[in-house]
Amino acid sequence: MSLLKLGIPKGSLQEATVELLARAGWKVTLSSRSYVPTIDDAEITCLLVRAQEMARYVETGALDAGITGHDWVEETRADVLELAELVYAKQRLARVKWVLAVPEDSSIHEPRDLQDKVIATEVVGITEKYLARHGVKARVEFSWGATEVKVPQLADAIVEVTETGSSLRANRLRILDTVLESSTVFIMNRKSASDPGKREKAENLVLMLQGAIAAATRVGLMLNVRRNDLAAVLAVLPALKNPTISSLSDSDWVAVNTIIEESVVRQILPRLKAARAQGIVEYPLNKIVL
Repeated sequence: MSLLKLGIPKGSLQEATVELLARAGWKVTLSSRSYVPTIDDAEITCLLVRAQEMARYVETGALDAGITGHDWVEETRADVLELAELVYAKQRLARVKWVLAVPEDSSIHEPRDLQDKVIATEVVGITEKYLARHGVKARVEFSWGATEVKVPQLADAIVEVTETGSSLRANRLRILDTVLESSTVFIMNRKSASDPGKREKAENLVLMLQGAIAAATRVGLMLNVRRNDLAAVLAVLPALKNPTISSLSDSDWVAVNTIIEESVVRQILPRLKAARAQGIVEYPLNKIVL
């Protein structure tokens, strides 16, 4: 089988991606002096590439596959196959938004107010498409970074990526509109995707990555309960699917196994105890393959 040449995003997504790969079962080792990480899989070779450039290298075939943002596929207009969405970002498991923002005291309140204004952004193409949809003509300037500080002295508005909006609020900026919602995606070169071996390897990798993402915010619960109390216990449990119920050696008792969001455990456990559940065990999950 030929090697799958995989691009790992360098920059803001790098740490989160390496951690996700580790949870999925692949150990990637980085060196501060090398753009060629090592991976504990003889069928994969890796290269660190900026997310902004990933789609272009995958399109040309320099890489068979890569992990990048859907926004950069859109911005570069690369002809690649988006094999799967991987909903994670730099800070949390969520999509990100490219938003149009202006100073809090700006007289700009809707897209048409941008006519003949200056907009600073890293995604010039995406911004120009947004303006065209609204029938607005403005000057869109490429920003190399620190975009939030360019208004109002250097630009009238910005289009910037955000996960939580906290950086924009800290810089006293007001969000006017969402230009594009984006998530991390696993992309493939179209020719590589037609190679059965590479396609299978990529799909298996995606399956494990998605399983790790699905498990990241959930935990497993095991507990014992008398059959007479089972209905009350099941009424408390918000299950991923239906809970697994198994008979115990004592026919009056059953074991219940289920998966729940970790965020609700502190509310659920006291209620389970009140419903007369016993031997309650919470345990972490590595992957959930749906």
